[in-house]
Amino acid sequence: MTPITFWFDPISPYAHLAFERLPQALEGCSYVVDYRPVLFAGLLQRWGQLGPAEIGPKRDWTYRQVLWLAHRHGIELQMPAVHPFNPLPLLRLLVACGQGGLANRHQCEAVLRHVWTGGAVVDEPRRLAELEARLQPARDPRSDTVKQELRANTDAAIARGVFGVPTLELPGHGPEAAAPSRLFWGFDALDMVADGLRGAEGFEQRWSAAVAVGDGVQRVR
Repeated sequence: MTPITFWFDPISPYAHLAFERLPQALEGCSYVVDYRPVLFAGLLQRWGQLGPAEIGPKRDWTYRQVLWLAHRHGIELQMPAVHPFNPLPLLRLLVACGQGGLANRHQCEAVLRHVWTGGAVVDEPRRLAELEARLQPARDPRSDTVKQELRANTDAAIARGVFGVPTLELPGHGPEAAAPSRLFWGFDALDMVADGLRGAEGFEQRWSAAVAVGDGVQRVR
């Protein structure tokens, strides 16, 4: 089975959409998924980007698009009462549920649906306490060890070139043992992931050709 790393932050509606559609999109493929929570804000800071919700017109478009995408794909999604929110308690809860910075699919589903179904306030203390009681993490989400594992996840994602969530990471392709891994960003990349797993005709040639484009004009910042 091909290992896939699913880098995500529950603050992203696209992470929820990708998580829900993943089994359908990759039906018939042989794979196993590691779910790794990361702090999206850390990725934005590293690459010098603003989040979609930090740009007024893009914020409006994002919310309209994700509601449309959810309807089109039959995925339950309601916007939370307030967005964005501080995702750290949820990220640390996920890390505390597992070991080595990982969470399982059931735990990820509970957290993502806590955010993206029901239209409630995500970080309301009572709701967070109920979610923690339901998941029964093996470790204290507020412990230094858990906090460090989340930071390590985020640092590892950045080291691999992850710049947004969700990102699906597949092993490198080719005879070289150290072939670089392949990163697929966003909900709309799931079909592309499936083609990569299935070895669709011409996929590898197009993948390699894309990075052969020379750098052009650089915008002064």
